[in-house]
Amino acid sequence: MKTRAAFITKTGGPDVLQWGEIELPELKDNQVLVKTEYAAVNPVDTYIRAGKMPGKLGKFPHVLGSDVAGTVEKVGKEVKNFKAGQKVWSARGQGTVAEHVIVDADELFLLPKDADPQQVAALAQVACTACRGLIQSAQLHANETLYVQGASGSVGSALVQLAKALGAKVIAATHGAEKMAWCKELGADQVIDYKNPPEINGVQVFWDTSKEPNFDLATKVLAPRGRMVLMSGAESKPIFPVGNFYRNELTLKGFSLFHATPVEMEGYADIINRCLEVKKLKAKIAKVLPLSQAAEAHHLVEENKVWGKVLLAVK
Repeated sequence: MKTRAAFITKTGGPDVLQWGEIELPELKDNQVLVKTEYAAVNPVDTYIRAGKMPGKLGKFPHVLGSDVAGTVEKVGKEVKNFKAGQKVWSARGQGTVAEHVIVDADELFLLPKDADPQQVAALAQVACTACRGLIQSAQLHANETLYVQGASGSVGSALVQLAKALGAKVIAATHGAEKMAWCKELGADQVIDYKNPPEINGVQVFWDTSKEPNFDLATKVLAPRGRMVLMSGAESKPIFPVGNFYRNELTLKGFSLFHATPVEMEGYADIINRCLEVKKLKAKIAKVLPLSQAAEAHHLVEENKVWGKVLLAVK
């Protein structure tokens, strides 16, 4: 089966992205064919396109993207939990920047009733990332305090909402009146300007979403035996305050959504769907472009030209 997709035949800048027809692989017995409605562009997609994550590249031509919201068109012989016509989403599809995508059935989830597929596509990877970090790394409990550095970003926004749903107190650090107002709207208990922060301490979990983790700040605000979570800043080499870290018996935990098992992903999807059903989870969407404008979408994400998620839509 042929479909149109955004693909690369070599790594490089956004201009290496091409738009055209490709041949989809044969549908396996445990897979589902999905007609794409929306696909998201994440920073990791730009790293893969640029050749900074060669282990994540398949053979060329390579179709980028992992987030998708769409409709089931066909299921493999072994698939029992999906049928044609159902609205679905995935955070770990492969090659989702295409009009059709083949997804393993255990990486696919039903859209909740009345859920906006645009919102779900925007939330898929970032909300799953927030769930994995809160559960596996932060081990955040109700009534504990979470400090989110970069809280108005896509992962940060999901963190604020999911932590509040858990019953935690959230301190959201961002910059600019509009972004501070957004964090307050999401339910943050305290919103601060990270360029002029007040003195804060006694925090149980410090989560830094930025490309340049601030260990000095983290060790100052964390309570004894506090936890710091890292999930970004792959190329950064920050100064590390060893003394403050060990004297307060702090813990540093890094993680990646790539390592989550399908069973774990199913649990995260259940949490996300339940939050969507009760209108407790939303994303900031900056721009929606046609699928054919994937190169422009990558440029916007890579250069931080917009605030919020950039989506690609099948028109």
